[in-house]
Amino acid sequence: KISQHHSSVMPEGLKPEAITEQEVKDLFQLWNNALATEDPNKVADRYASKAVLLPTVSDVPRTDYALIHDYFVGFLKKKPQGEILESNVTI
Repeated sequence: KISQHHSSVMPEGLKPEAITEQEVKDLFQLWNNALATEDPNKVADRYASKAVLLPTVSDVPRTDYALIHDYFVGFLKKKPQGEILESNVTI
């Protein structure tokens, strides 16, 4: 008998490895480098399989790979590049 169950509960004994502040910052650089390729496949590949993208220049939430890829097909034509002006990482 299962008395409580929630799909986001991790099985006992399987704890994710902690990420460092530098690893968090490096993830942005990987994403920004993908933007520089102007390849929507490379940018979309930076997103987790269950990612949700709330894009800056679209009113459509992107909830799967195909929709995220579709967004970047158009967005990359603007040749975007990100820049971190201030960083506050909390782990």
